[in-house]
Amino acid sequence: MAQPDYVPTPTDDDARVYTSPPWRPDSWMADRPAELQGRQPLGPRLGNPGPDQGYALLIAEPFRPRLVLTPGESADDALGGCLAIAMRRASIFGRAPTVHDLTVAFSLWGFLGDAPTQLTDRRRELFAGAGHLHHYMERRAIVDGVPEELLRLPHAEVAALPSTDPGRLIAMADALRAGADEAHAAHDTVDEVEAPGEVTPA
Repeated sequence: MAQPDYVPTPTDDDARVYTSPPWRPDSWMADRPAELQGRQPLGPRLGNPGPDQGYALLIAEPFRPRLVLTPGESADDALGGCLAIAMRRASIFGRAPTVHDLTVAFSLWGFLGDAPTQLTDRRRELFAGAGHLHHYMERRAIVDGVPEELLRLPHAEVAALPSTDPGRLIAMADALRAGADEAHAAHDTVDEVEAPGEVTPA
């Protein structure tokens, strides 16, 4: 940047002129080992990348006092699971999260009003520990268990689902719990296969 007029300039300094950057003989190619080829890959634990997703952390805090929790539920767990849902919804539309994404996320699980007992019973189990950093897989299961067609609905329509169509939300929770049970069963089977047998002393 140019220096102020009051800064003295030595009279014996050479005048600076524009010089071109170093010339490259060949074009640059994205051929390094970690370069992505094509679009962003999709798969387990890869998430749903989107712009400025961390903004959801800021706009989620005003929801904390509005959460309707049942005994045994934690506001941190509700925020942890629903924040990730809101980020996924925002990424589907290719934009940063907004308050409407959070409204959809909390409404899908009945955290913003009266919810059916069947839904609160299932979410208490599914959201347990979702607010803890070490429970990333549980949080990912919650996010991936929400059908995309629900996330694409207008936020006002989703906000009314706990009272107008609670069966749809309960079915979503049942499918997610069934998937979680299968995952736990497969994990236990792997542990049994890989567990070392008892060594009998000679």
